[in-house]
Amino acid sequence: MAVETEYREGLDQLAAHYRDILLLLGEDPTREGLQKTPLRIAKAMQVLTRGYEMDAHKVLTDALFREDYSQMVIVKDIDFFSLCEHHLLPFYGKAHVAYIPNGYITGLSKIARVVDIYSHRLQVQERMTLQIKECIEQTLHPLGVMVVVEARHMCMQMRGIEKQNAITTTSDFSGAFNQAKTRQEFMNLIHTQ
Repeated sequence: MAVETEYREGLDQLAAHYRDILLLLGEDPTREGLQKTPLRIAKAMQVLTRGYEMDAHKVLTDALFREDYSQMVIVKDIDFFSLCEHHLLPFYGKAHVAYIPNGYITGLSKIARVVDIYSHRLQVQERMTLQIKECIEQTLHPLGVMVVVEARHMCMQMRGIEKQNAITTTSDFSGAFNQAKTRQEFMNLIHTQ
């Protein structure tokens, strides 16, 4: 998804708060290397949280097509970056999404856009996984939806426990994916090259 070049209301106020944060950390925001940093951070935060301004349901319905296909549709290895709401540190990884159509399909890129929208908000991985599933379920009314998210959390790597190789996996599913056989088929398909 292309990054927006227009920034939301409140950019200057946000920058002023980051200037105050630099002061509180013991830095001099007037020194050469930091003079533009508060505005840079404010712009970055608006980009990283642009999902608040987007409607994931509308993204799906903008490319809704009648189709009598009733087998699994999988979009896997969707790269994402998000910010943990507990420490405002990044977590990043891949999302794998499947749905079984019930008379309607959506454009494949729209599934990736849904992931992008929910990941560009202050998040926890568990909620993001649920939001992606619920959006597809409520908008497309498929026979089933399954979402698996695999992520590395900088709050676990840079601070606290400092475990560099830990990967967190979350999943959520509904409908036809309540059957173990269907879930296993999805898991097999997302882990093949």
